[in-house]
Amino acid sequence: MRLRISTLFLSVALCVGTAFAQSGKIITGTVTDAMCGAHHMMQGKTRAQCTRECVKEGSDFALASGDKVYILKGDKSQFDKFAGQNVTIKGKVEGKTITVDSIAAGKS
Repeated sequence: MRLRISTLFLSVALCVGTAFAQSGKIITGTVTDAMCGAHHMMQGKTRAQCTRECVKEGSDFALASGDKVYILKGDKSQFDKFAGQNVTIKGKVEGKTITVDSIAAGKS
């Protein structure tokens, strides 16, 4: 009987922990690409131009926030509109990936 209660408690705790880990978070940063991250490498190009060109070459859109770079999953046309800009993103964070629910211009 004690084993069943302990197992049930552990199962509930794991489910609740997983739900909290996947819940929507708000993160601010700059829309970039996964290859360049916060440091763009194309000479003579703006951050937005570099981001768009790298994405055309196969890189994923990303968010540079502090010292972290997250891969963005969702509507690429929305990410393209904000390329090189500061944004606020609401979404589910799983490791180094954000599944974006919404994106809006952030403070400069």
